[in-house]
Amino acid sequence: MNDKQHTIKAPVTVSGIGLHTGVVSNMTFLPAPINHGYKFQRIDLPEQPIVDADVDNVVDLSRGTTIEQNGARVNTVEHVLAALVGLEIDNVLIQIDGPEPPIMDGSSILFVKPLLEVGLEEQNALRNFFEVPEEIMFRDGSRETEIAILPLDDYRVTVMVDYHSPVLGSQHASLTDLRQFKDEIASCRTFCFLHELEMLFKQNLIKGGDLSNAIVVVDRVVEENELDYLSDLLKKPKVAVKKEGILNNVDLRYKNEPARHKLLDLIGDLALVGRPLKGQILAARPGHASNVAFAKKIKKYIKESAVKNVPVYDPKKAPVMDINRIEQTLPHRYPFLLIDKIIHLDETTVTGVKNVTMNESFFQGHFPGNPVMPGVILIEAMAQTGGIYVLSTVPDPENYWTYFMGVDKCRFRRKVVPGDTIIFKCELLAPIKRGIARMQGQAYVAGQLVMEAEMLASIVRKDA
Repeated sequence: MNDKQHTIKAPVTVSGIGLHTGVVSNMTFLPAPINHGYKFQRIDLPEQPIVDADVDNVVDLSRGTTIEQNGARVNTVEHVLAALVGLEIDNVLIQIDGPEPPIMDGSSILFVKPLLEVGLEEQNALRNFFEVPEEIMFRDGSRETEIAILPLDDYRVTVMVDYHSPVLGSQHASLTDLRQFKDEIASCRTFCFLHELEMLFKQNLIKGGDLSNAIVVVDRVVEENELDYLSDLLKKPKVAVKKEGILNNVDLRYKNEPARHKLLDLIGDLALVGRPLKGQILAARPGHASNVAFAKKIKKYIKESAVKNVPVYDPKKAPVMDINRIEQTLPHRYPFLLIDKIIHLDETTVTGVKNVTMNESFFQGHFPGNPVMPGVILIEAMAQTGGIYVLSTVPDPENYWTYFMGVDKCRFRRKVVPGDTIIFKCELLAPIKRGIARMQGQAYVAGQLVMEAEMLASIVRKDA
């Protein structure tokens, strides 16, 4: 799996009819910056609203996965998202001038090919994997569905489908390496059972469906007059049943194509977690409803884990750096040395401690009778913590300056007051390149997040 984030090198457009809405749309994939993720933009609507590909935005699962945000809705997003995950593309803006992506041939391959044609571009940022630390399980007894993800330093998916159908039978499909996706999974088309067709038409679904973009499994004896009726529904001159138990005008690309397509759907739906996954996924009888429920369970686990991963400060434990070591590393001095000790330092992360007292000079004027630590001082203290990490990467830190270059996505969650002990945690977002470091920082008081930001800094030799 790629360690670095990727986007595409240039915009690329596909066009076609939507499976369920029957509306023709043009959809353009555009390059996007680091940490952008997947976002749809309805350019046919006033103000061209953005819809994040987020499981919390799922609003309908009638026959595909529909997301809605900012008054805009995008139907049937799973095949598009599966293509992006399968190619390990992390950041892309998807502009669409209609309510639903084109169904194309019912698979992801006609998204994969144009994306590969424009090419992928590596970005200078590490991917924010969710590495599953323990089994996460979802069960739905009413649908006989089970989905689990197990710890694995890779991404693998195995799917089993069994619809108690003599035609379809029990099928399995596996993806053991994402590099196999474009050749083994991407071309597998959507399918439905014959008995579902009329119901779907009555629900105003599959308006754009025909026998070129959907496999129809015939799971019972069909009379000639019913075939004529289906011909009218599908706007085909003649519909017949092939010996394999599927309607005519389509040949299976694989014997287990339905199972492979269910695997494709699962990959696309799990993209809504919002982070690339590392784990072994095992799924029995998955569908969009169970996939989305499982994605929500994973996202909830991630949020709860973030709370559990709040750095813990034990004042009885010897620090990695005391104030004397910090003064040997950082050029700052009183009253602008804002870190008291470093309690953790490794290859990508540093954690520092600041004890806030009423003796701080800024409390004299900020504010009399209501002392509050200024936000800019919080940012500076966090930057000094990150500076410790950056200077630890060179053998002679005393010969370097660190300069604060920028701050992004800064949020203050609650005020900091005298008597608080602040724990600053800074983590490298991308390898240091040409002396530039990008870090994600959080500040905690009593286990509660009080501030967070992305920071950019440079490291420069003093004799340069």
